[in-house]
Amino acid sequence: MKFLIPLFFLLVYSCEDKVTDPETAEKSSLLFIASEGNFGAGDGSIEVFRGDSSLQKINNVGDVVQSIIIYEDDLFVAANNSHTIKKYDITENGLALPGIEVSTNNSGPREMCVVDDKLYFTNWLTKDIKVLDLYNYTISSFSTLPNVPEDIVTDGSYLYVSTPHQELYDNQGSSVMKVDITDGNIVDTYEVGLGPEQLYLDGNLLHVSRTSYDENWSASFGSSKIDIASGNVEIVTYGVGTACRADIFKMNNSIYRATNLGVVPLNENLSLNQTGKIGDFTNIYSANYLDNKLLLGSSDYSTPDTVYVYNNYYELIETLEVNVLPGDFQVYDN
Repeated sequence: MKFLIPLFFLLVYSCEDKVTDPETAEKSSLLFIASEGNFGAGDGSIEVFRGDSSLQKINNVGDVVQSIIIYEDDLFVAANNSHTIKKYDITENGLALPGIEVSTNNSGPREMCVVDDKLYFTNWLTKDIKVLDLYNYTISSFSTLPNVPEDIVTDGSYLYVSTPHQELYDNQGSSVMKVDITDGNIVDTYEVGLGPEQLYLDGNLLHVSRTSYDENWSASFGSSKIDIASGNVEIVTYGVGTACRADIFKMNNSIYRATNLGVVPLNENLSLNQTGKIGDFTNIYSANYLDNKLLLGSSDYSTPDTVYVYNNYYELIETLEVNVLPGDFQVYDN
């Protein structure tokens, strides 16, 4: 089962009066793909690509490799069912091994963000936000939450956390919480509809993907939007027949939702603009846009799986073979 989160990309600027060749810049970028692996098997992995060339594969990173994030020259990995945060130094051609592993004490870590050399991460089993000090790699509890948290993003002053469950797997969570980064206090709660999952903060607009389930585990999908300046919330629930994924991101000035077929832009009123759909698959599992490329992770729940890479003109340019359940992506420009 997938409950994922978010990617970002870095732009490299030169102080010299010259223009970087896009092809050269592309070749220098490293793409990190985190595959969850099979639940209970401990076979989640991190794979490193430069273009369509596979540079490195790190096997058995953990049980359910949930999310990855890059901070400065380090890659951090949250392994949900192994209850660990791992840190790897990024090298010219991948990751330096063995890295550092920190136990979260059976907390079930999910998604991460970094502010001022502190890595904040959500936890299923302890229903809280914990913080990893990036100087001494000690973990402490930061904010206890009334619901089970999933995604976490920040504007630098506050943390915004989605909570899809009141108790794990009850599917009764409907709020996004605003947490003061100075003391961990919850300062506001936004009701956004059942099943808030992934978050994307675009200026003052916080976009929320939603998936909820009835008593028979039939899924319902929707999107919400919070104006964090005014507190205004818009909520849209989609009709029967729409199968969305959790990922939500910005591409070419539009907000996109991942679906089982590909990705679809959202209209201003949060409805799905099906005429703008990209991709025509049946098993898309994850998606994001970074480094001017659209990444679509597909899965049939067995190894190998595939990541499809599109250029900025929405042309398929690379097909990458990866481990089972590719769920998160990051790019590093060295």
